[in-house]
Amino acid sequence: MAEKIAPITMPKWGMAMEEGTVVVWHVEEGAAVAAGQEVVDVESPKIANAIEAKQAGLLRRKVAAVGEVLPVGALLGVIADREVPDAAVEAFVKGYVRPAAEAGEAAGPAVASVEAGGRRFAYVEMGAGDPPILLLHGFGGDYSSWMFNQAPLAESRRVIALDLPGHGGSSKNVGDGSVAALAGAVEDAIRALGLARLHLVGHSLGGAIAMVIAAKRPAETASLTLVASVELGAEIDGGFIDSFTAAERRKEMVTVAEMLFADRNLVTRKLVEDMLRMKRIDGVSEAMRRIAAEVFPGGRQAETGSATLAGLRAPLLVIWGGKDRVVPAAHARALLGARVELLPEAGHMVHAEAYAEVNRLIGEFCAAHP
Repeated sequence: MAEKIAPITMPKWGMAMEEGTVVVWHVEEGAAVAAGQEVVDVESPKIANAIEAKQAGLLRRKVAAVGEVLPVGALLGVIADREVPDAAVEAFVKGYVRPAAEAGEAAGPAVASVEAGGRRFAYVEMGAGDPPILLLHGFGGDYSSWMFNQAPLAESRRVIALDLPGHGGSSKNVGDGSVAALAGAVEDAIRALGLARLHLVGHSLGGAIAMVIAAKRPAETASLTLVASVELGAEIDGGFIDSFTAAERRKEMVTVAEMLFADRNLVTRKLVEDMLRMKRIDGVSEAMRRIAAEVFPGGRQAETGSATLAGLRAPLLVIWGGKDRVVPAAHARALLGARVELLPEAGHMVHAEAYAEVNRLIGEFCAAHP
């Protein structure tokens, strides 16, 4: 009977998350749910998002009430088939025990660093299994941009989330700020980490960097996944770039953060504060301005990656949010020969807003190209 009962639990979104708040239930008790359907919204200190059903069935129990603050791993609700007796569901709820690691008995992965090419690179590593996945975040982000993706992907292989030069815990030396300079620095980090053949996954600016690396390392690139990547067309919301580089106060950064999501309600106070805190690290603002001047001059993209992709030998997956307000989704549709997945209700942070589908797409694509 156990395989017909599925718990809904408080997720762990990012290493720092210890608890979350139940915001709203989208399904009434007793109602049918489909696999992948949004069941309940949860807010962590960093970000709000929905939890999706892992299997089809009925929402048999709401264990957690709206407004309740619960630790990671706590039981929120139960999905079970119609034929499962109520007594079995009650027994499951009463007997549920949080997994030891989620109860705090095992520490999560720590932020590590490696020296390469005269720079320090911060990174977080999870999982095991080759070839590994290297995650490259976008402009103004850091490794935590992948908080919804890294751990699920690491269930089947080694996954490394790297802070780009000028970002997060990495050195603030970005060279001339060009994509080529950033890609060269990331290549140094790849060598220092001893990564041979790997899957490259890049979001936004990270996508442009991943393209250059894949073109330069064809034999070592098992696959390339671009998530709302830049350099696939000239258009970009230059106001977003200008606003981000100029933002110094919370009100200004709220406007910037909301542009990243189709659903503005996903933006929390903590997310905005973290974005401001990152910008206040010594050297970050100058690095952002230098990158913006080289990659997004005059509110447009300086060049496109079409020439780079023309000679690409690696399998290519492109994922985009249909409501991306920063980089037009039309850029994805122009990629002939690539597998393109458009997720219609997501914005520029498609890997956060539609994380379950994005994780499935990336996981299956990497598995298909060992």
